[in-house]
Amino acid sequence: MGTPGRTVAVVCAGACLAAAVLLYVTRRRRVDLAQARRRTAGAIAAVLLCGATAGAVAALHAADVRRGPVPALAGEFAEATAEVTVTRDPRLSRPRVRGAALAPVSVVVEAEATRITGPDGTSTKTRAPVLVTVRPETRQRAAWIRLLPSTRLRVHGRLAPPLRDGDRLAAVVRGDSGPPRVIGAPNSVQRLAGRLRAGLRTATDGLSPDARALLPGLVVGDTSRVPPDLDEAFRATDMTHLLAVSGSNLTLLLALLTGPPHLAARAERRGLAAALGMRLRTTALLGGALTLGFVVVCRPDPSVLRAAACGLITLLAIGTGRRRSLLPALAAAVLALLLYDPWLARSYGFVLSVLATGALLTFGPGWSAALRRRGVPPRPAEMLAAAAAAQAVCAPVVVMMAARVSLVAIPCNLFAELAVGPAMILGSAALAVAPLALPVARWIAWPAGWPAEWIAGVARTGAGLPGAEAGWPGGWPGGLLLAAVTLVAVLLGRRLLRHRWLWAVCALLLLLAVIRPAPLTRVLTGWPPPGWRIVACDVGQGDALVLAAGPGTAVVVDAGPEPRAVDRCLRTLGVVRIPLLVLTHFHADHVAGLPGVLRGRSVGAIETTGLAEPPGQAAAVRRGAAAARVPVVTAGPGERRR
Repeated sequence: MGTPGRTVAVVCAGACLAAAVLLYVTRRRRVDLAQARRRTAGAIAAVLLCGATAGAVAALHAADVRRGPVPALAGEFAEATAEVTVTRDPRLSRPRVRGAALAPVSVVVEAEATRITGPDGTSTKTRAPVLVTVRPETRQRAAWIRLLPSTRLRVHGRLAPPLRDGDRLAAVVRGDSGPPRVIGAPNSVQRLAGRLRAGLRTATDGLSPDARALLPGLVVGDTSRVPPDLDEAFRATDMTHLLAVSGSNLTLLLALLTGPPHLAARAERRGLAAALGMRLRTTALLGGALTLGFVVVCRPDPSVLRAAACGLITLLAIGTGRRRSLLPALAAAVLALLLYDPWLARSYGFVLSVLATGALLTFGPGWSAALRRRGVPPRPAEMLAAAAAAQAVCAPVVVMMAARVSLVAIPCNLFAELAVGPAMILGSAALAVAPLALPVARWIAWPAGWPAEWIAGVARTGAGLPGAEAGWPGGWPGGLLLAAVTLVAVLLGRRLLRHRWLWAVCALLLLLAVIRPAPLTRVLTGWPPPGWRIVACDVGQGDALVLAAGPGTAVVVDAGPEPRAVDRCLRTLGVVRIPLLVLTHFHADHVAGLPGVLRGRSVGAIETTGLAEPPGQAAAVRRGAAAARVPVVTAGPGERRR
């Protein structure tokens, strides 16, 4: 079993023993102890039992991943042939700059190995989670991306251990390039789900680039079209939950069936079920079927599983006539999911989903009531309280993995929330209609594109502000520090609400920190120096030079390897107009930051070399310029500009 396994066993046994003692004490001393004391001891016993059970289940899962031939072959970096079953939709790796070139784009496929054939020809049945990575040619990439969950493949490649100890993977399979070798078609349920998702993508083809990319993500969590710059904007504004299907999607779906949640089990209930005269038990069963279908179509991501588990528990309460309580339902859902899949405890998406939901149920009502008492209208008070509560509990976790704090998250989420409902409702209607009548789905998707474009615009605008993000220590120390700061801010916030002038001063200071007007920044930091002529931006490897050409105007030479770095530099300098952007050559460390230069600025023209090498980077520059409607010209011998 090994030392870690023995440790887990000892801890679980100790927890069970302590729980048994507490339960015995509460049972024996029921007459002597006060009611509150009995409840406290019972709660502690329940927590210990749950912890012991979860620890034992986690140990069993970890041991299951490490058994069999796959981990042994991975430890030897052996070549093998594996038969695998796809478990998630394939995705493309994010483009990264390595040296002067972009790293090749890989297709990443989460799968389960069912048979492995080693270098000696021995074939063994197994069951091990693996990550398959392949680098197919561009024309073969679509065949990999179109693979559906439950598809069976035969992959040949070199096995390697996962990068981190304790991962749920038994091995990483670096497969040979080439088209996928399919040995088993997906099941009928996944084919139907794939048809629905593909229909939504087709229905949104005629929308603007941002709406076309974002609407499938809002409705079914399909982010395959989201470009890197839009993804960065959502990260900078802490709006990434809108790119993943969340509980709000399922809430809207179930609300159409059951009506408002607080009336779902009463005689005055509303919704389609009440209109059709369905009994509560029938309504609960139909709602359960819709929830399971929702998970299949939107894929079992952590936030989807959390929302589905909460929904099923609430539907069970409706069907059995029991009193519904949302916070215990959330706790029961989390416990059930962790017992089913302990690896969810290491998923940032799952943790953030649970924390945000818990904050809405605990802090949200009280904060909303406090705002209403101070004259804020009910609906804005609810939205502001929900956004603030979710940000307060989630920000320390985000800091642990991103080492930064978003100063625009709350207002950006508030503005985006205005458009989320219409986009989801219309997008879901297009999803349902597309397989039956694609032209009708296109008509439905057309107005759905407007709120989706609004959401993308909010993300881009918020991320484009000079002080949208602030650096913060990462890891556990940074998370704990931000949690302490947030707690102090919440406690002081109650007093600030009593003095409106203090509230106004704090809001003004935050606004100045976000906007960072150039004169104020120069006074506080001394940068940029008055009368500056040329600045070399700190973009890491590569170059980005800025030549002053008047107030708020500059000529830029090269864009560096990363959009955010050059964008931050230009914003610090107060550059809003670029009459000419010169790209000396097409190496990635000089042109990959082009979206950052174009973001929120007027660019007159892009001048490039006549040597279009490497061709892929040259083509990417032309595509980016065309999307921004900036002309591209080629420099000629003896050319002079004024």
